[in-house]
Amino acid sequence: MIKLKKVSWRRGLACMLVLLTLLGVWAVAESAMETEPAAETTEEAAQTVSDAVAVSSGYMPQEVVDAEEVELAVIEASQAGTDPDISVGRALKQIWNSTGFMHGEWRQYAMIAVACLLLYLAIVKQFEPLLLLPIAFGMLLSNLPEAGLMSHPTFTFYNSLKDAAVAAQRLGKDSTDIMFRFNEATGMMQYSLQTANGGLLYYLYHGVKWGIFPPIIFMGVGAMTDFAPLIANPKSLLLGAAAQLGIFLTFIGAKALGFSANEAGAIGIIGGADGPTAIFVTTKLAPHLLGAIAVAAYSYMALVPVIQPPIMKALTTEKERKLRMGQLRQVSHTEVVIFPIMVTIIVSLLLPDAASLVGMLMLGNLMRVCGVVERISKTAQNELCNIVTIFLGLTVGATTNGTTFLTASTLKIVVLGVVAFGCGTAGGVLLAKLMNKLSKTPVNPLIGSAGVSAVPMAARVSQKVGQAEDPGNFLLMHAMGPNVAGVIGSAVAAGVFIALFA
Repeated sequence: MIKLKKVSWRRGLACMLVLLTLLGVWAVAESAMETEPAAETTEEAAQTVSDAVAVSSGYMPQEVVDAEEVELAVIEASQAGTDPDISVGRALKQIWNSTGFMHGEWRQYAMIAVACLLLYLAIVKQFEPLLLLPIAFGMLLSNLPEAGLMSHPTFTFYNSLKDAAVAAQRLGKDSTDIMFRFNEATGMMQYSLQTANGGLLYYLYHGVKWGIFPPIIFMGVGAMTDFAPLIANPKSLLLGAAAQLGIFLTFIGAKALGFSANEAGAIGIIGGADGPTAIFVTTKLAPHLLGAIAVAAYSYMALVPVIQPPIMKALTTEKERKLRMGQLRQVSHTEVVIFPIMVTIIVSLLLPDAASLVGMLMLGNLMRVCGVVERISKTAQNELCNIVTIFLGLTVGATTNGTTFLTASTLKIVVLGVVAFGCGTAGGVLLAKLMNKLSKTPVNPLIGSAGVSAVPMAARVSQKVGQAEDPGNFLLMHAMGPNVAGVIGSAVAAGVFIALFA
């Protein structure tokens, strides 16, 4: 262990005095330095910028540039940027007035409290920590008063090219930074300059807004998914489809509660138990609900082991839960290679809006099974998927602010999320019961609950509930068929809603 030397208070005070003396000398020297005037602060600089804008844009403005006005404007602008004389008391007051404590409102503090609660659930209770933790921390960052991590870029508008040219010179910009458009309301050209950048999370959020992050996550999911159980038992595709019943019933319920069709579609996707799909659809249909839907989707995905078992037991008998299923057949390498290619072609032709999700999912799976790109398959499964997961969670959480999150709509979304998961579970179990009645080989209805696409958690729940009745019953591989089918089913449902309402 490293031992720290004790430092006497006299030696510490001496060091502080030396440091303060050096800072004082530096401040005096800096104030004594004379700032050299810029090389171009006259009409030539402004006229040069104006001409450059006119030539580069192809628009020749019919304006007269007054040399004296330009020079006075430049001098005034340069004087406005000089350091003001500030006393110690005034400086401390100004610093205090710029803190978040002076500008925060109750909604921001309430959202910070919600973020801390979600962090507790992610860290202590381990509720989907890989995504709930960055979502909660993004919520925390975006609601810090005056931090501006989700603030938009700031633009200043000018009515003449001369004013824009002067401002561009003062800000150290050139002609290419001046933007212009024709304002139909005033019948005049309007010029603008970006005077401040947006916040960090504002720029990262474009990966969500432009639909980049969710498909990349799907590629990672595909690279980690084994579709062999589904190929070995194609009937399990029907169970994955039946579990999407919760999506469409929740859509109807959301419409009944007063949500628009776009909002109801985004809320209904929660029932697919697939976070990236829910985020992807919400950015297309109802971006203002993104934070509430994402938090609800990932929270309920973590609660699958709590939500599903009571429904599964209520809809099945003890005899049905004890049913044993035969061993799945061996799937050939050719089958697992052809499967992702054929699914991509068929689904994309039927629902082009689902092509980005299904295509990336199947690309990841093809990289896994083809056996010739092991290195990039591992990258998709690990490094790439982890990096995008961080950015996705962080920026989705950053969209939650008090104005849009602390509303009655959020409470309705939370309730509808439970309904969506419950109905999806029930739909899969009921269809599995029907298949057991019609099939010559036994079908344990418990595997139907795995049709929601919470991979592989839902399949493990089926295994756990089945073994509670019969410890020697192994349902995991049978449940994986409907489970991976649910991933495809939720992407197809997403394509349906986007085709109808986007």
